[in-house]
Amino acid sequence: MPLITAAFLGYFGYHAFHGYYGIISRERLAAEAAMLSEQLEKLKQEHARYERRVEMLRSDSLDADLVDIAARQALNRIRADEVVLKVDDSQ
Repeated sequence: MPLITAAFLGYFGYHAFHGYYGIISRERLAAEAAMLSEQLEKLKQEHARYERRVEMLRSDSLDADLVDIAARQALNRIRADEVVLKVDDSQ
């Protein structure tokens, strides 16, 4: 009986230190938590950016100029009374 008890204690003691959630793995888990926190912050910022864009497209706060600009950029069109100046990137 003492041998079986020692084997169980040895098994659980080993995994308490070296197991996936053991004491030694705590640093790995902390680094993973920090990385996931960074990703969460980036996703929150991206979500807020999309929320602002969606808010501008709601019917109660729709800006006609923004719709006009977005439509002409998407369709690559200009009006007959507009002048387009080409500017070289090197200048």
